[in-house]
Amino acid sequence: MRSYGHFCSVARALDVVGDRWTLLIVRELLLQGPCRFTDLRNGLPGIAPNLLSTRLKELEAAGLITREDAPPPIATVLYTLSETGQALAPTLKALGQWGLRFMAEERPEDAFRAQWLAYAPEWFTVDAGGPPAVIQLVAGGEAAVIELGDGEVRTRVGRATEPDLVLDGPPRAVLGLLNGLIGVEVAEQLGLVATGRRELLGRLRPIASVDAEGDGDQP
Repeated sequence: MRSYGHFCSVARALDVVGDRWTLLIVRELLLQGPCRFTDLRNGLPGIAPNLLSTRLKELEAAGLITREDAPPPIATVLYTLSETGQALAPTLKALGQWGLRFMAEERPEDAFRAQWLAYAPEWFTVDAGGPPAVIQLVAGGEAAVIELGDGEVRTRVGRATEPDLVLDGPPRAVLGLLNGLIGVEVAEQLGLVATGRRELLGRLRPIASVDAEGDGDQP
């Protein structure tokens, strides 16, 4: 394991999880639960198989993940976060919240997976007294559902039977609108198609509203 050689808890943490792809592997195991190697590759577009294998060995050696043979008919190795690995969940959520300010730009090579919207509930608060409602998201062909009810925001991958609002378009347009980086008009200019009860967007209040022309664009 490479080390910064600093007697500092931040440096020690980065000794373990500071390498490229490492925290994203943890993200996938937090979102998906126990994973096969192929599950992790599918959730990490762009990673080379040999690099993923190396990172998994490093995480196992550091005590962040465990591996076990799944029973038939799966008959493959499953990777699971240990208690130490699970303890990174608040850190990943905080990083995701902080990173929203840099989401104003979508690069042509950017990939997107619906399961990454599992962190969406961390972005919002919602009125406790409002009736239940369902928002269908289709971003870059990936589908996810946001459910509002009982003062909570919940998400799941897939499609709703009868959504109250459908937001369909490029990830930048859909996610930018949801997290307050852009308004409806700008989102529509970027290719968003909104069908149904647009007023539901008013029930989602970003916890940390970010101006698209603010922090993320500073030199």
